[in-house]
Amino acid sequence: MTEQLEPMEGLLDQVDLNTFRSVMGSLPTGVSVVTSITAEGEPRGLTCSAVCSVSASPPLLLVCVKHPSATLEAIHESSVFAVNFLSSGMADVAKTFASPVPERFEGVPWTQGKRIAAPVLHATVATAECILTSSYLAGDHQILVGRLVHGDVSTVHTPLAYWRARFSELTAATPAA
Repeated sequence: MTEQLEPMEGLLDQVDLNTFRSVMGSLPTGVSVVTSITAEGEPRGLTCSAVCSVSASPPLLLVCVKHPSATLEAIHESSVFAVNFLSSGMADVAKTFASPVPERFEGVPWTQGKRIAAPVLHATVATAECILTSSYLAGDHQILVGRLVHGDVSTVHTPLAYWRARFSELTAATPAA
């Protein structure tokens, strides 16, 4: 059941865009590239920091994708997407997939997913191959929920993070004694 609540007229105002970005930019986040494939077999992808787990049983995650988007269109056409969690050293890949460049996959090594046709980027921290289960409109974005059908995790790469409009590389934590 989904319900969208409307603010009470005159009682709840909203902050300006700069305040919103400053507040939300204060939460460090991982950086991912969400990918899919068109009906013609063309890869599509975009940088996404709005990713989180939803449920362990069944295994669900969500991503938020700005509307309109060629990647969003491909996800709706194919009903599949992959979330590629970028590793340190991949800031240029994140910038490329966040740009309006049409050939985003040029020079970025990738293969087709093991269970779905969406592109899986090489040298990432982890990948999640998903089947689209639901989609919700939320402002200028679509919230996409996907059921994980395959995942891979690297034990050699460390994650790329984003905080206050800057990329950061995290180091491996030392296990507690």
